[in-house]
Amino acid sequence: MKFMKLGSRPDTFYTSEDLRCVSSEVSSDFTIEVSGSRYLLHKFPLLSKCLRLQRMCSESPESIIQLPEFPGGVEAFELCAKFCYGITITISAYNIVAARCAAEYLQMSEEVEKGNLVYKLEVFFNSCILNGWRDSIVTLQTTKAFPLWSEDLAITSRCIEAIASKVLSHPSKVSLSHSHSRRVRDDDMSSNRAAASSRGWWAEDIAELGIDLYWRTMIAIKSGGKVPTSLIGDALRVYASKWLPTLQRNRKVVKKKEDSDSDSDTDTSSKHRLLLESIISLLPAEKGAVSCSFLLKILKAANILNASTSSKMELARRVALQLEEATVSDLLIPPMSYKSEMLYDVDIVATILEQFMVQGQTSPPTSPLRGKKGMMDRRRRSRSAENIDLEFQESRRSSSASHSSKLKVAKLVDGYLQQIARDVNLPLSKFVTLAESVPEFSRLDHDDLYRAIDIYLKAHKNLNKSERKRICRVLDCKKLSMEACMHAAQNEMLPLRVVVQVLFYEQARAAAATNNGEGKMTELPSNIKALLAAHNIDPSNPNAASYSTTTSIAAPEDQWSVSGLKSPKSKLSGTLRSKLAEDEEVDERFMNGDGGRTPSRFKAFCAIPGRPKKMFSKFLSINRNSSDKNC
Repeated sequence: MKFMKLGSRPDTFYTSEDLRCVSSEVSSDFTIEVSGSRYLLHKFPLLSKCLRLQRMCSESPESIIQLPEFPGGVEAFELCAKFCYGITITISAYNIVAARCAAEYLQMSEEVEKGNLVYKLEVFFNSCILNGWRDSIVTLQTTKAFPLWSEDLAITSRCIEAIASKVLSHPSKVSLSHSHSRRVRDDDMSSNRAAASSRGWWAEDIAELGIDLYWRTMIAIKSGGKVPTSLIGDALRVYASKWLPTLQRNRKVVKKKEDSDSDSDTDTSSKHRLLLESIISLLPAEKGAVSCSFLLKILKAANILNASTSSKMELARRVALQLEEATVSDLLIPPMSYKSEMLYDVDIVATILEQFMVQGQTSPPTSPLRGKKGMMDRRRRSRSAENIDLEFQESRRSSSASHSSKLKVAKLVDGYLQQIARDVNLPLSKFVTLAESVPEFSRLDHDDLYRAIDIYLKAHKNLNKSERKRICRVLDCKKLSMEACMHAAQNEMLPLRVVVQVLFYEQARAAAATNNGEGKMTELPSNIKALLAAHNIDPSNPNAASYSTTTSIAAPEDQWSVSGLKSPKSKLSGTLRSKLAEDEEVDERFMNGDGGRTPSRFKAFCAIPGRPKKMFSKFLSINRNSSDKNC
């Protein structure tokens, strides 16, 4: 780093008891008090360079001169006093701000003497400090101790402009040899510059600044318009990682901190909140400038620090723009209140999903030919057919990307549901709302969704029948894997119709695959085949389940599906019998013509096509006969 030496005499200052004195043949003739320290000095060397001391001595005949609120304290005053005596002093980026403010306070200007301290410091500041990368950053940092003086003397603004100009210029034109984050040998400097030119080489250095100075510096860099938004985003990520508290929250530790509610903790949270909201305000508007993972980490911090609602909604909107890049762990956001019983903030994720769906509702033109014809009918167009085709291709690509994004988000949501389903305090309504927020077409299969529902049912065993039916309505039986069928058929937590529909759809799928290369029907798993045979359903007869797999068994609002899990070795038929027995009383009322209200289960049964209806009747009659025999 650059430095400047002034004066040639050796240091003759010494301490005697509580006084600082100068070794000289001439006795001292006045005393100066600075920040509680007293200096026995001589009037001539000081008054000849300090206009303020001249005026004070002329106005007050007292021998003791007090200098209240002296900028920089005794260290800065002693630098100025030694300069007056011609004693050697060293000026660098670490003390130039204090020396400049002290010289301004003492009015050591050109009006008093040519080549005075203010002039020398300004020359060194403009020619050396502002031309050095590391010098500019260190000098800017030291302005924090003298905010008002630094602003009045334009030290802060000049440092910020110098740093921004270096960031906007090519790295090869910037001296990086003294940058603390890149201490390299001189012979490695060329390779270091070549590597720096392809990334934000400046991000780590300016991350040392406090948030106020950092914010002003980043604004100056962004206003230059030459730095890519991706590098701006990387710089913000580096700064947030350095200064924001850890985002992995320990609920017990945080709970104790909240209970303490000390002033120091409150001040720390306020500082972090200000820092967070400043970072949010600096985020580039362009999509992809920062990663979705980083945005969600910032959102987690915003919840922990109780940031403003506007800041959190802005983050949610930005996350929605690139939600397909997120992972399940990214979405596990702690709740806003530490007193919340829920493990995660489900509402903010629901808001993000809502924003995502709203942004993807724009649709492209249906075809270039129709678009061209319609426009020609309305008015003459100057654009060529090639331009029309090009626009249509762009819209097709945009539509394809939107569809692909929704497929990825559907997978993401199902994985997220599996994580939050373990929370015993998660309301059923919130779970169902999230599950239904994904468009039906975006779930190619329901394996992960069934897994999430199964986890929720096991964690919430006190759900009644209607609640279990409600959570299963989001499932679609036509999107089952073989493992899902096997698992759901023996899942005692599922409603009756889910189990029955699973078996029928599996039989229908087997019947649809009539040939397997040699005219043989595809074999079903032995346990499902045994269960179907126990109820007099022949799996080898395609006509036994000749209904189409696209036919809906129940009303649209009651369609369910299950997903793939490994099948434990248990008695499937026994499980089905126990589920059928649950509704025995309702079935008896219907078969005996009881005048009560028609149960919804029977309404759904009546909506089933002919042959499946016979199969249901066979299931019910077999179950009833077996019960009579047992009695």
